[in-house]
This record gives sequence, structure tokens and C-alpha cells, in this order.
Amino acid sequence: MSVKQNEVPADEQPRNLLDAAIIKLGNWLSLLFIFTVFISFYEVVMRYIFNSPTIWVHETASFIGGSLFVIGGLYAFASNKHVRVVLIYDIVSKRTRRYLNLVHHIFGITFSSLMAYGAYTLAESAWFSPVGELRLNTSGSAWNPPFPALLKAVIFISFCILTIQFLLHLISEIKALLEHSNV
Repeated sequence: MSVKQNEVPADEQPRNLLDAAIIKLGNWLSLLFIFTVFISFYEVVMRYIFNSPTIWVHETASFIGGSLFVIGGLYAFASNKHVRVVLIYDIVSKRTRRYLNLVHHIFGITFSSLMAYGAYTLAESAWFSPVGELRLNTSGSAWNPPFPALLKAVIFISFCILTIQFLLHLISEIKALLEHSNV
């Protein structure tokens, strides 16, 4: 069976609206990698040709790359391209795979919700002073952007979304098992 160039394999199709939105947003956000390449090229030209380095490129590129790396986890799960131990998974029946998916999703919900809680505590301390005033942590460099606080917020939001993704996938697996047991 051949796959057309623009055709997505069935096992990589989004399973719900959240997955579809993540894939669509991820495709658009991936263009930021091109922006990162351009600003990095700009930095090289300014530094080595004009002897006038920038103070903003490295931190901006690091923030964009870090954010996209975190969001990439959501994208991989939404498109079913996440890491999986296939030694056992590929040799069992479809029904057994569904049970393995149930276990995977239960552990995933537990892990991602605990990580979301941990990310929340880090984001809260990066966004608010001990007395509760809004105060974004900054990098401490000459430019001093609030990228550390923003990245912690991206991580927190991403783990919240991942928890929801796992929950939706778990519900989908349970429904599929119930439908097949009623047949």
C-alpha cells in the first residue's frame, strides 16, 4: 500500500479535537525554527563581520527552542509519534494493545498531573514575589528578558494540556474496548 505525499497514515490521525488543534498549532509554531535560524545568522553576521554582537539573539533563540521542545511533546503524542517500546506492543493482538494503552494512559495521567503540579509551583515562584505581587523572573543578563518565567509558564500549560490529552485518549480506549465487548 503506498501512501500519498500529503496523506497521513491512519495511526497518526488525530483522535480528537484537542489533538487536531495541537497538530495544527504545532505545524504553525514549527515556523519559529526558521525565525531562530534567521536571527542566529544575523548574530553571526553582526558579531564576526561587523564586530557588533547582539545582546538579545542567544536568549531569544534559547527561549524559542526550549518552548518548541516542550510543545513538541504534545505534538508527538497528538500525532501518535511518541516513544513506545514496540518489542511487545507490535506482537500482541489489537485488543491487548488497547489494554496496554489503558495502562499507558493511566500512568501518563498520573505522571503528567504530578509534573503539572511541580511546574505550577515553579511557575508561581517565577511569576510572583513571596508577598504575591506580579514579578516575572528575568534572565539576569544585560538584556534581562522575562524568558525564564515565560518558559516555566509554557511548561506548566503544556503539562496541563498533556494531562487532558491522556484523559481523552483513556476515554477513547475505554469506549473502543466497550464497543468491541458488546459486539
